[in-house]
Amino acid sequence: MLGVSSDLLICGLGPAGRALAHRAIVRGLTVTVVDPRPARRWTATYAAWSDELPGWLAPEVVGATVPRPVAWGTRRFEIDRDYTVFRTAALQDSLDIGAATVVADRVEQILRPRRSRALQSVRLSGGEILYARRVIDARGVSRSPQRAEQTAYGIVLQRDRWSEPMFMDWRTDNGTAPDEPRSFLYAVPLSDDEILLEETCLAGRPAIDPARLRDRLYARMRCRGIEFDGSEPVERVRFALQGGRPGAGRFGTAGGFMHPATGYSVAAALSAADVIVAGGSTGSARARAVHLAREAGLRALLALPPADLPVFFDTFFALPVTTQRAYLSGRDDLPGTAAAMTSLFGALPWRLRRTLATAVLTR
Repeated sequence: MLGVSSDLLICGLGPAGRALAHRAIVRGLTVTVVDPRPARRWTATYAAWSDELPGWLAPEVVGATVPRPVAWGTRRFEIDRDYTVFRTAALQDSLDIGAATVVADRVEQILRPRRSRALQSVRLSGGEILYARRVIDARGVSRSPQRAEQTAYGIVLQRDRWSEPMFMDWRTDNGTAPDEPRSFLYAVPLSDDEILLEETCLAGRPAIDPARLRDRLYARMRCRGIEFDGSEPVERVRFALQGGRPGAGRFGTAGGFMHPATGYSVAAALSAADVIVAGGSTGSARARAVHLAREAGLRALLALPPADLPVFFDTFFALPVTTQRAYLSGRDDLPGTAAAMTSLFGALPWRLRRTLATAVLTR
């Protein structure tokens, strides 16, 4: 039995777990982190709406800021909300956990005592047990055929080869037929020199295979006169949109921080880290209610016929930016989330309302 004890033990060293460990260390807590590969470097591109980010983030983590990102459904929109793209390596390095006890192992079981003041513990893959005053599960969620996923395939080009950042572009110059599952182009600068072009399946069960997304991205680029030779850096994305749920002892995607209709979670975890370190919970009644509402939003997206997705996003991006923000952010803003969903539903064409209502009411 390994009797290491600390103020806080965190399971998982993805962005959420590392941010939580870092902020706990900053506040003087003793921290233990457990992860099978604690030295693994992050390779995904992370981004967030700028107004979601906490003030303590180091400036060097920002790779690029897009003042008014463009969205296309069937027509063009400029979103009046700054968008930040992180420098992934700099973000990871800025969340310093040098003062933590790092255990390279897999957590097999989290043991919650019945007595509130008793030490919590975890059982590792080899049978060892670690103790702490609090244990937080930040291991994310696993993939499953029963869970909707987001997939993407992207390549990195020199920035001068693409003119305009795109938050979301649903136009069909990627070679898809009208009845095929839709994907959109996500085009964001990574730095002053590079831009990521990524063909993305927002949500699918099953999601579009990245190999098909690659073919669509290449078709779209050829259609727009962008030359490439196959030697460009590649990014592949695949993760579950469902499986987490708000609750005591869970953080990040495991704690329901991922927006199930967008796949965004990093900004929510960064912003909430100090609250959790101070003893707060991710499982408030409002957070649980918002999570259920967002799950209903995901069911609605999955139910829409492919040809209607651009119309849906035309309607969404025509809403006031404060309404958009209430739905996309505000993890425990139940009134704002409900008002945003009501406004969107009321502005949609009748045929879409009927489809969405059926999907939302069917679990």
